[in-house]
Amino acid sequence: MKRFHYWQLLPYVQPQWKTIAQAFACTLVFTVFWPILAWLAGRIAAYIGQGNVTAIAQIAVISAVVFLSQKIAQFGQDSLMAKAALFIAFDLRQQVYAHLQRLNLSYFETAKTGDLSYRLTEDIDRIGEVINKVFHDFIPCVLQLIVVLGYMIYLNWQLTLSTLIIAPLMAILIGWFGERLQQVSRRSQNQISDLSALLIEVFSGIRLVQAFAAEDYALSRFRQDAERNRKAKYAAERLKAIQFPVIGFLEAISALILLFLGGWQISTGNLTASEFVSYVAGLALLIDPISHITTNYNEFKQGQASVDRIFELLAIKPTVLEKPNAIALPPVTGKVEYRHVCFAYKPEQPVIKDLSLLAHPGERIAFVGASGAGKTTIVNLLPRFYDPLSGEILIDGIDIQDVTLRSLRRQIGIVPQETILFSGTIAQNIAFGKTEFDLNEIETAAKIANAHRFITQLPYGYDTVVGERGVNLSGGQRQRLAIARAVLLNPRILILDEATSALDSESEALVQEALERLMHGRTVFIIAHRLATVRRCDRILVIEQGQIVESGTHEELLALSRRYARYYSQQFN
Repeated sequence: MKRFHYWQLLPYVQPQWKTIAQAFACTLVFTVFWPILAWLAGRIAAYIGQGNVTAIAQIAVISAVVFLSQKIAQFGQDSLMAKAALFIAFDLRQQVYAHLQRLNLSYFETAKTGDLSYRLTEDIDRIGEVINKVFHDFIPCVLQLIVVLGYMIYLNWQLTLSTLIIAPLMAILIGWFGERLQQVSRRSQNQISDLSALLIEVFSGIRLVQAFAAEDYALSRFRQDAERNRKAKYAAERLKAIQFPVIGFLEAISALILLFLGGWQISTGNLTASEFVSYVAGLALLIDPISHITTNYNEFKQGQASVDRIFELLAIKPTVLEKPNAIALPPVTGKVEYRHVCFAYKPEQPVIKDLSLLAHPGERIAFVGASGAGKTTIVNLLPRFYDPLSGEILIDGIDIQDVTLRSLRRQIGIVPQETILFSGTIAQNIAFGKTEFDLNEIETAAKIANAHRFITQLPYGYDTVVGERGVNLSGGQRQRLAIARAVLLNPRILILDEATSALDSESEALVQEALERLMHGRTVFIIAHRLATVRRCDRILVIEQGQIVESGTHEELLALSRRYARYYSQQFN
């Protein structure tokens, strides 16, 4: 598996350089005060030994001013870095989200929704936290180590050198623990993503779970994923639990060595008692940053797993791309032509084979055939959800690969079999894709779609909030909202994908009437298993194994007494 690194975040860090520079200036001020505090500790210890109350009071006042100044600098450092880190996470989240929207449909057919949600939320938040820690905790701690160690070397370099003998061993141990922690953190985050994906899957299908009395089965699957998540997180926590006692023991040994050598230095006259107090104060000021650096290193390694997971997404290349010189598709009349189009999801399994088709403006063309024949794939090539392996598709004589995706898709309306509604108001769902809309236009579209009447009977009319995926509306109501959405878009080309297949007779009649209004004057491609919905089409194409095997009107195909006639006979006899 390819590894990614923190330096790849530099493009997101650079725009915040001014804020980071201001935070770093506060960090330098904050750090400079540490050796001053160590020196003041030695002076106050000496005055206590002398019983000089006046001097003690003066040192106490100076210490209070130093402490206050340091804390003001710390506030500036922490607040400014939090601001920068949150902006970095915000920019990264926006880019990842925009990148995901550019990926082709085949990616989302296999990707786990819960995993993508986790990466966009928890993983990016963790990266932002790590960046914040680097500047407001890790770097200050490193600087504190440097300046305090410099002061300790100034006081007595022999003593300082002897206390640092254990430092290389501590560095090696911290590095080893960090690498191991990164591995188990990656495993833990993957398990959490799987658990999140399972929850989304179950809750979105809770009706089916309850209908099949499959609660125990769903609970069993949840328990298994939750147990794997527990084990993965426990492995990470156990590793940290081992690390801190080991590092703490080495720190204690260093302190004992210091006390022994310090007493020896005082006895030989190389160090005064006041200097030794300052030295011990300096050592005390080293304990906290060492502990923080150890913790931060662990968090950096855990964050590395999040960096890997985010840049894995950004490394995925969309297969449907705009040309650099793509033009905006001008308003079209609706002439659509497929020229010798071939397509396959997998190279060894062709789905569309040398398909040619010409649809004139305003013509209604229906695709019929068995499931898996390639009907939906044919229409999915038109808005470039996929690109053909060979051949070309033209609208008004313009190759669709020469135009921008937005201008292409804004002129193609789709009414799918399963209407997707988003959380929000009825009006927002009808105007989906528009940041600004006119309520009068929405009402007109709803009237054309036979939706205005039921909408006005809802508690808040067009301001009624629909539940997630529109679960508080009937299938017919959702479908009419989808038709209203297409009416408002006002496309010249329309795709109806099994638009009435899952409706009762009354709802189907209302939807069919709305579709008739919607289809008027447009080029329409209809996918249907229920042949009653396609009898009035200008042309019916029978699709088998990605090829057109029959073409004609309803009456012409019945007269042939071949495939279409057989389908028709099976449905109505």
